[in-house]
Amino acid sequence: MNAFQISSLITSILSFAFGFFIFFNNRKSRLSRAWFYASLSISVWSLALFGVVSATHERSALLWQYLLDAAATLIPIFYFYFILTFLNLDEKKKFAKNIAKIFGAIFFLLSFTPLIKLGVTKLFLGFYWVEPGPFYLLYLAYFSFFVAYALYLQLKIYRISTGSFRNQIAFNLVAEIVGFGGGLTNFYPVFFNVFPLGNYLVAFYIVFMSYAIIRHGFFDLRIIATEIFSVLLAIALLVDFLASQTLGDYLLRGILFFGTLIFSYFLIRSVFREVRQREKIERLAKDLETANAELKRLDEAKSEFISLASHQLRAPLTVIKGYTSMVMEGTFGEISKKVSEALNRVFISANNLTKLVSELLDLSRIESGRIKYEFKDIYLEDVVEKVLKELEEVSKAKRIAIEFKNENKKTFSVFGDADKLYEVVMNLLDNALKYSTASPIAVVLKPRSKRLALSVADKGLGIPKDEMSKLFIKFGRTEIAQKEQPGGMGLGLYFVKKIVEDHKGRIWVESPGLGKGSTFFVELPAK
Repeated sequence: MNAFQISSLITSILSFAFGFFIFFNNRKSRLSRAWFYASLSISVWSLALFGVVSATHERSALLWQYLLDAAATLIPIFYFYFILTFLNLDEKKKFAKNIAKIFGAIFFLLSFTPLIKLGVTKLFLGFYWVEPGPFYLLYLAYFSFFVAYALYLQLKIYRISTGSFRNQIAFNLVAEIVGFGGGLTNFYPVFFNVFPLGNYLVAFYIVFMSYAIIRHGFFDLRIIATEIFSVLLAIALLVDFLASQTLGDYLLRGILFFGTLIFSYFLIRSVFREVRQREKIERLAKDLETANAELKRLDEAKSEFISLASHQLRAPLTVIKGYTSMVMEGTFGEISKKVSEALNRVFISANNLTKLVSELLDLSRIESGRIKYEFKDIYLEDVVEKVLKELEEVSKAKRIAIEFKNENKKTFSVFGDADKLYEVVMNLLDNALKYSTASPIAVVLKPRSKRLALSVADKGLGIPKDEMSKLFIKFGRTEIAQKEQPGGMGLGLYFVKKIVEDHKGRIWVESPGLGKGSTFFVELPAK
């Protein structure tokens, strides 16, 4: 066999194998089916070309030529279907598909008549070739039109595409120009006595498309590549086995051939399992992404509900506190001591509920990004002294002294929001009073390398090291804090951390352990 015959046979085998394995791996895919039909028509055409150039008699050459022309009639139609499916245009181009069907059917039938070919004749090349009929040029025009139209559609979509899809179109364009451009040279010998290059360049078409599939993912490439490699290896070993001369060669090469078949089977199965596992993971990842988006939506809805509910609760609570206070003060007349004690409990409960509502509002503002700051130069000791003044009565009632040691003396200021920093200091001291069991609470303010450091140390319950991470997260509370103060929500320190971080500062806690108290530290940039 010469190079022309070998290339025709190889193109036929490769094209069929490629189309078959892609179709076998995804029979439900329209794109896989379209590729299989296009590959099958190319495979039959190339096989028939091998038969024509290998024929030694005019009659056998003519029979192969009938098969060749019939297959060549189907190539542009099936390839056109493949391009429409690949570009997602099969629904939009139904009219073009119907026209293609009509012309394909007409020229398929004409390929068996003298209108397309009168017979075959021996060329200067030494093998038989078609002798054209009166409609042969129309046959050429039909072939060229649908290939050119597929090329035009791809160029049109290519200009507006991006990413991997654009790369897929680019490689398909190169493959089409090389493969079908070369295929058209098979019409030349009957007009120009030029050597046909179709089978060589169609082989390049298979190579280009193979690379595009492997590099840019037309189909499920790893399974297909593994199967094609295995089949080609098996074919090579089978040919080698059939070429054996002695019994020993038959035995050795037969064992190698069957061993390769078994190995290929397990290799393909393992790759198939891996690819399916990957697809399963990808589906789970998409499901998780969807679930995460839904959770975010629900979280936003929850925050909005909390904000609306808190706003609605604040007004009636203010009224309850106001009128309770007025009744206790005797604004509406004298009341008995028993009634006064009951009202005092109402006032305390309303006050606690107001604080809870305030924390929920703070939470909704944090999560919606609606915290507003009014930054200006302030002295942090002024904020601390304001808080100490407000907590003076609470401190006396609990008989726990608060000692403030100011080492700054208004030397350094901070650029911050006085009201928000007031909430930070108030929260830290309120917690210290709430959980302290002995006096005093030590509050220290001192400069520290271009920063102001505020510390609040108590002699309270202490914090286990493994529970310190809970303190600054949303709804985070230690187990002992939940037992001592079950009414808390664990939002105060979460809010404090947010404010401190928005001031470019940091907050942390240190504690020797349970029953040994704790110290909270806040550092802020100083001016």
